[in-house]
Amino acid sequence: MPCVTHDDAPLLADLMPWSVAPLRPGRAWPTAPDPASLKARWDALLKAEGPDREALFEPTRARTLGSAVGQLPGRSAGTGRLARVAADPCAEPVRVLAAPFDEQWLIPDHRLIDSARPELWRVADAHQVFTVETGAEDDPLLATALLPTLRTGRIRPLYRRPGGAEPNLAPGLTAHLADRLGGAPTAPADVLAWILAVTGPELTVPLTDDPGIWSSGVELGRRMLWLMRRDGERPKLPGGRRPYVRAPLPTRPVTLHYDQEEETLHLDGGRISPVPPQVWEYEVAGTRVLESWFTTRTSPGEPGTLAAIRPADWPQTWTSELLELITVLALLAELRPQRAELKVTSAVSATDLLRAGVLPVPDASRRPASVLDHHEEGPEGQFALI
Repeated sequence: MPCVTHDDAPLLADLMPWSVAPLRPGRAWPTAPDPASLKARWDALLKAEGPDREALFEPTRARTLGSAVGQLPGRSAGTGRLARVAADPCAEPVRVLAAPFDEQWLIPDHRLIDSARPELWRVADAHQVFTVETGAEDDPLLATALLPTLRTGRIRPLYRRPGGAEPNLAPGLTAHLADRLGGAPTAPADVLAWILAVTGPELTVPLTDDPGIWSSGVELGRRMLWLMRRDGERPKLPGGRRPYVRAPLPTRPVTLHYDQEEETLHLDGGRISPVPPQVWEYEVAGTRVLESWFTTRTSPGEPGTLAAIRPADWPQTWTSELLELITVLALLAELRPQRAELKVTSAVSATDLLRAGVLPVPDASRRPASVLDHHEEGPEGQFALI
């Protein structure tokens, strides 16, 4: 982590004041690594009747087949009680961040999710960046353009409204930083980049008034943000370091192991290399990313449950995703030493922000903004007023 010469760094919770608790799915089967399985699971649910449908649904106190809830903002799933729905198209699955660096698919149907956090769905668009607290030492924060469904710490959107409007930053923060930095760029995306680069495990954010250090930190954070979001141009390693499939992957791999000497990832008889040791060892909150990613795609669901409906064979898309994941982790691992070497030698402290009136933030900044341009259907087809 960055070398900081002061102990009065402001808290992330004050710099990005609006946060939302993580989603609570309540059941695993509405999430999967491929969208086709989700549609097959939905069809199987609706084909079942009575007690069989209830068992497949996996009811909780928050959601049963009789729950009446409205649509998720921006989605068109039905709102009829599932106990009496005979035929209803599956809501088109959406891409989500289901685990650290693990993009999967979710059925965006409010009837299937115990606590869906509609306030996040209202601000999810192409401009949004969600920052997720992980509790990890090396990667205390993740950033994603996708709606995060992973069960970690709080979620902090960069913007409080759709369209990149109203940054979720302490009022007056960017202007104060610009003044202290002599006019250096302090747009919301720059501040987020800095936060990603320097935030420590205790979720404190050292701030500098040195334009050179600020520029270095922002550049580093922008690189991290690009790798984590993976939008636009796809990341690539230099020639000779790019991972390739050296031996074809089996149709249904069941084991994964790593040969450090050969820098090779083995999926049964399939081989991918080169895979640097730091990629195999890349962990978030004590869990190896590659192992978790593989286990999610190969562990059979419990027989008789909807989660057991999975692809019969390993899809080619998963191989492509695995190669890209290896690339992303390799490039992020290279940035860890740079983050450790970043020395914040002249700080804008929490006390400074208090004196400048930036802190404490108004109570309204910790609450979601009103979003009035969403038309949302309420339970049983009624109109919802928000």
